[in-house]
Amino acid sequence: MSNPFSGLLLVVAVALVDRDGRVLVQQRPPGKPMAGLWEFPGGKVEAGEVPEAALARELAEELGIAIDAHALAPAAFASEGLGGRHLLLLLYVAREWEGTPEPHHASALQWVRPAEMRALAMPPADVPLVDALERLLSPDAVV
Repeated sequence: MSNPFSGLLLVVAVALVDRDGRVLVQQRPPGKPMAGLWEFPGGKVEAGEVPEAALARELAEELGIAIDAHALAPAAFASEGLGGRHLLLLLYVAREWEGTPEPHHASALQWVRPAEMRALAMPPADVPLVDALERLLSPDAVV
């Protein structure tokens, strides 16, 4: 019997939320698939990694920040076909980290409110996460 998860690409991302309720997004660099699109920082979960550890590693590599895996709160997920594979994107929210985010592997960074993300060109898997994030970060949200 074949493994139903063999074509699954597990990716983790984070909505870093600042004190003003804005979220950090990064722009994919030229030469990469979906170049120029804005996305939540993160990356692939490697073999043997748990999602939170993978996200902490990716944030250190991509943004030069340190984050405690315990500071990551699961928020939402997206499921999207991607060529011959299937992408499962796990989104976390974090409000505490060490360091100032810098675009080590991105063209640019910007802090935006979730509602402002609708005006940004984003990868298909990130788009449905905007609604979930907006509901979660709403002042009326019940947590």
